[in-house]
Amino acid sequence: MIFRRTPPLLAAGALGLALLAGCSKPAPVAADKTITFSILSAEDQQSMAKVWQPLLDDMSKATGLTIKAYYANNYASLVEAMRFNQSQVGWFAALSALEATRRANGEVMTRVLTNGPNGSYQSVLIAKKDSGITLDKVLACGKKYNFGIGDAKSTSGTLAPMAYLFVPKGIEPADCFKTVKTANHQSNFFAVASGVLDVSTNNTVGMMFYTRDHPDMAAKLKTIWTSPELPESSIVVRKDLDPAVKEKLRAFFLSYGQAPGPTGDKQRATLKIMTYTGFGAADDTYLDPIRQMEAATNLAETKHAGDPAKIAVAQKAFDELQAQLATRTPANAPVTAAPPAKAQ
Repeated sequence: MIFRRTPPLLAAGALGLALLAGCSKPAPVAADKTITFSILSAEDQQSMAKVWQPLLDDMSKATGLTIKAYYANNYASLVEAMRFNQSQVGWFAALSALEATRRANGEVMTRVLTNGPNGSYQSVLIAKKDSGITLDKVLACGKKYNFGIGDAKSTSGTLAPMAYLFVPKGIEPADCFKTVKTANHQSNFFAVASGVLDVSTNNTVGMMFYTRDHPDMAAKLKTIWTSPELPESSIVVRKDLDPAVKEKLRAFFLSYGQAPGPTGDKQRATLKIMTYTGFGAADDTYLDPIRQMEAATNLAETKHAGDPAKIAVAQKAFDELQAQLATRTPANAPVTAAPPAKAQ
């Protein structure tokens, strides 16, 4: 049986509320002049605040809004916070951004750019350099290795490796590996470097951070698989936010780091720390590749399970999505088969 992703937001709002209770729960916001901005703490909160607070300060200054940060250590909490209007704007990875558009009255406002006008990154599998582990050995299964996977709503930590690597080969991680541990990218990075895990998922942006901040640990690791390119993270906003406030925020992101002179230099320095080059215009169609991966993975899972009724439902959903995407611009045109995995 194929590895099952957690149903949307753990399938229940009540559980989402329980997750919120375990985090620094943001207070509901009464006025549009105070905006709570949610951020995933992929690393510890102190490290993330160091990266994000300069941008939030600039946002407050440029828009005249009071910007409050809300950090959570899992995607479900971020989506639930937006769903209950405890946050109005947030930085979301692609899969969780899609969840926010479905369940939290959210819409994509801008996209992150990481290389000039481009905004993409890749999922990777990492192992220790001296381990002798290769992609072929990993895919041979046999319950030989301890494996680290990402948050259930992580694009690079879970969806991409499932969609592009494991599902096409009929592999369920729980049946393939000795143990499967779920954690954020930073935890998985340290676990592999220290030998607690043999192999784990991660992503190219995270590895840039870790190589910069922990070069001694990064030097112990190698990448054994790289996914096709994935849509970078995006800024999601609640649809019912005051339109004037929404436009202030949109204008801020689209102009950030673009000005000449000292102001622009300062902003570009902030972006460099974030490994970004700016923000670009986007809407919900930016998430089309994630919809494709999700539909293709679901179809493969149901075919593997062999239930004709479920296969018919999944096939219909996949075909309808393909037809819908085919009517969009070439940039959003569907890919009917996943590009081949790249072994390294």
